[in-house]
Amino acid sequence: MSQFASKTVIVTGGAGYIGRAICQAFLSQGANVVACGRRVPEIAIAVDGKEALFVAADIRDPEQSQAVIDAAVAAFGGVDVLVNNAGGSPEVEFATASPRLTDKLLALNLTAPLTFSQQVHAVMSQREGCSIVNIASVSGVRPSPYTTVYGAAKAGLLSATRSLAMEWGPKIRVNAIVVGLVRTEAAVDHYGGQAGFDRVANMLPLKRMAEPEDVAKAVVFLASEQASYISGAALEVDGGGEVPVFLHLAKEQTESK
Repeated sequence: MSQFASKTVIVTGGAGYIGRAICQAFLSQGANVVACGRRVPEIAIAVDGKEALFVAADIRDPEQSQAVIDAAVAAFGGVDVLVNNAGGSPEVEFATASPRLTDKLLALNLTAPLTFSQQVHAVMSQREGCSIVNIASVSGVRPSPYTTVYGAAKAGLLSATRSLAMEWGPKIRVNAIVVGLVRTEAAVDHYGGQAGFDRVANMLPLKRMAEPEDVAKAVVFLASEQASYISGAALEVDGGGEVPVFLHLAKEQTESK
């Protein structure tokens, strides 16, 4: 019997590539999973006949995020794990970006996970062994040109992770995943097709980008009893990190001689 068999997990952005993988990972471990997102997915989130409860919600609205928590409590009696996964950003030049776009990106990537965490605290504080896992990004720990606000928001989320771990221990552990480059259909298009994608992936020490399942496994670990003494941590899931571009340029120059 899995240690998550009697646990309830909320995953924001549960219908996306990484979110769905996280939901499926917890479902496979026997957890009750509540996923949320702005639109109900066409394909149900399920593993071996066990299906996640999906609640349509825009988590930037505190009333809607509270409704997700209320649905989890009504269906399963409480919440043991919150995965703040929802987020993202288009590429935009900050010099011409509108203040409205900045507000929306901060709301999605920083304010919403903070509000969701605050709201779920009231439920989790009545239980033992609860966990919050924030999905951050390498954009929050290195320059993030053309996604400046996204990077700033993820940096803020990492700071909040450490602060809340101190405030809310011992009942609630709070950790973060620093996600590197991930293989998705959008990523292949972003790098100009399969050839461009493969070239970027080959620059990483492990010679591949992460699969969504790689992130999901790390999330399950941080929420598990195996990580019971880990709190306030930022676990890097980036395949060893991005090698500085100047090294590749120097290598290409040497090889061309």
